[in-house]
Amino acid sequence: MRRAPLALALTSLLVASLAVAQAASPAVSPAVSPTSLRPVIEARYPEVRWIDVATLGRWLAGERPVVLLDARQPAEFAVSHLEGARRVDPDAPDVAGLGLARDARVVVYCSVGWRSASVADALRRAGYGDVHNLEGGIFAWANEGRPVSRDGRRVRAVHPYDETWGRMLRAPLRRYRP
Repeated sequence: MRRAPLALALTSLLVASLAVAQAASPAVSPAVSPTSLRPVIEARYPEVRWIDVATLGRWLAGERPVVLLDARQPAEFAVSHLEGARRVDPDAPDVAGLGLARDARVVVYCSVGWRSASVADALRRAGYGDVHNLEGGIFAWANEGRPVSRDGRRVRAVHPYDETWGRMLRAPLRRYRP
């Protein structure tokens, strides 16, 4: 995947700031949150549409079906995911193989929104019109106390991706260590 040098540099700077803030005072809320990364991600994927956690919650409770696509690696998905989500390879999404109707309402998510923005952009370019990237990804969703599941039952753990990124998860959620 090609990343814009500026976007990659800004992401690295934000993550480094998070690490420094957490090292200086682990009790203080991180300076970088999953949703604070949106401007950096938008710079790379400017045509991707976004949805926030509260809106997705309303959509999932509504009558119109929502297709949830999890753009994380198999090990991340295995720890937990949004109920009913289908995993898609973030590095090589098989858009045609998803079998989605062109008018399907699709929400793609990953840990914080970068990989899912790439998948949402691929779907958009393939002609799907109602595709959204979840702002803050599964980290924002779980941090709000919303349900994640594994094998059809609710769990209280989210794969942290790695130690640095995992600091964006509330401590009780990142009990899992890869």
